[in-house]
Amino acid sequence: MQGFIQNIEKLAIENQDFRQVLYTAKNCQLVVMSLKPNEEIGMEVHQLDQFFRVEEGNGEAILDGVHTAIKAGFAILVPAGTNHNIINVGESPLKLYTIYAPPNHRDGVVHRTREDAMADEEKFDGQTTETI
Repeated sequence: MQGFIQNIEKLAIENQDFRQVLYTAKNCQLVVMSLKPNEEIGMEVHQLDQFFRVEEGNGEAILDGVHTAIKAGFAILVPAGTNHNIINVGESPLKLYTIYAPPNHRDGVVHRTREDAMADEEKFDGQTTETI
């Protein structure tokens, strides 16, 4: 079967890794993330669109300098070229998933910690999860 059909809320909540790529299609990529208390993704700008959905925890989204409190149920759409960051401001992990369009990371990559992610200069290499 081609495609990805799973309970994304459950996968996001159960995820313990900073970043884990679940599925890479030709034009988008599904990733789960878990931010520890006081941890952040880090201010960044992509030349692609990015969507976040918070499943558990409390955080703050910063888009071009505008700070917004976020919690379970919130969606954040970051247009290409927007300076952005997601910060966990709560006392428990911030669980979320994100969709990059087009893909941004190597298919299947797992970064256990933010430090691992920062040390890895990996980028999307054109390989998708399935040969389509």
